[in-house]
Amino acid sequence: MAALWLAALQWSCAGGGGSSPPPPPPPTPGPLQVSLETVTSSVAAPVDLQNAGDGSGRLFIVERRGTIRIFRNGALEPGFFLDISSRVDTQGEGGLLGLEFHPAFAQNRRFFVHYTTMSSPLRTVIAEFRVSATNPNAVDPTETALLTLEQPFSNHNGGQIAFGPDGFLYIALGDGGGAGDPLGNGQRLDTLLGKLLRIDVDRQDPGRHYAIPPNNPFVGQTGARGEIWAYGLRNPWRFSFDRATGRLFLADVGQDRFEEINLIARGGNYGWNVMEGRQCFQPPSGCNTAGLTLPIFDYGHSDGESVTGGYVYRGVQIPRLFGVYVFGDFISGVIWGLQQDAQGNWQRTELVRSGRRITAFGVDEQGEIYMADIGGSVLRLR
Repeated sequence: MAALWLAALQWSCAGGGGSSPPPPPPPTPGPLQVSLETVTSSVAAPVDLQNAGDGSGRLFIVERRGTIRIFRNGALEPGFFLDISSRVDTQGEGGLLGLEFHPAFAQNRRFFVHYTTMSSPLRTVIAEFRVSATNPNAVDPTETALLTLEQPFSNHNGGQIAFGPDGFLYIALGDGGGAGDPLGNGQRLDTLLGKLLRIDVDRQDPGRHYAIPPNNPFVGQTGARGEIWAYGLRNPWRFSFDRATGRLFLADVGQDRFEEINLIARGGNYGWNVMEGRQCFQPPSGCNTAGLTLPIFDYGHSDGESVTGGYVYRGVQIPRLFGVYVFGDFISGVIWGLQQDAQGNWQRTELVRSGRRITAFGVDEQGEIYMADIGGSVLRLR
């Protein structure tokens, strides 16, 4: 794996007799590495980490069982910010899987969650809640379900939700589960499964609690769902927007051989189940790759077996990590950095072997990166 290097300083000197020689270049820096600092070991199966962007300094820890805790000033707040455990089904890969705050949360108190329900058949729900007008650490129990869809199997639910720089809510959904995508959902445009969706939560179309942005790529196309922004996904486990460039990085968990990182573009087809990573899946060889967008990076199962997407680092505490996309693997516990070189190629370096089961990364209001371990801990990159 290639090491990440700082950009070399550029030196210049004016010509002319008697001028002093330029100073020597600085020594080549060593490989970039980070360490991990545990900030709490008192949470239950954390699967997402979010900040509210409201200046409160709170980090919200999503527990798979259906609860959300608040971490602030170095400690967990007592009680739960949200408890919907009575509504959440944790069978298979289900649970309370994602949290996102409205860009204007400080004014409108709105936030959104992604969970699977205790019902038959299993369903995914994207729901809206509001924080109490009198207590910023309490939630009005009234729930508005924006989107509900049936899940044919108990795995591959996706889980991330995030607002883009455009103010729309993006929603990651897996292919519905079952080995090899038996229903072919990844390549079908008539289902929301195996997709990245984009909706407007500030308007409502008739019969919906949201609106479909008119510039979504498949609006008006016969047999296609207008909510779809990108497709060909297996189990997108964490995506994020680079706060500096707006680029959308999405990690997609593979089947038996490859894990992948994608840069998502409007209307893109990211290959599943025709391809797994950069290799043919169905058929195993000679597949038709026309119109497919290949991942910017993939890795085989000798390195790890379940990718967990992260964030481009834009904090200040680790200057040499600035601009690097940080991600990891749930099985191997390795955390890597991914960075584009001058030729446009993506280079990976190992940052740390955590020994953890990495379910999620998150950032605080200052852009520092945290990591969730399903065993019950949250750690900060140093």
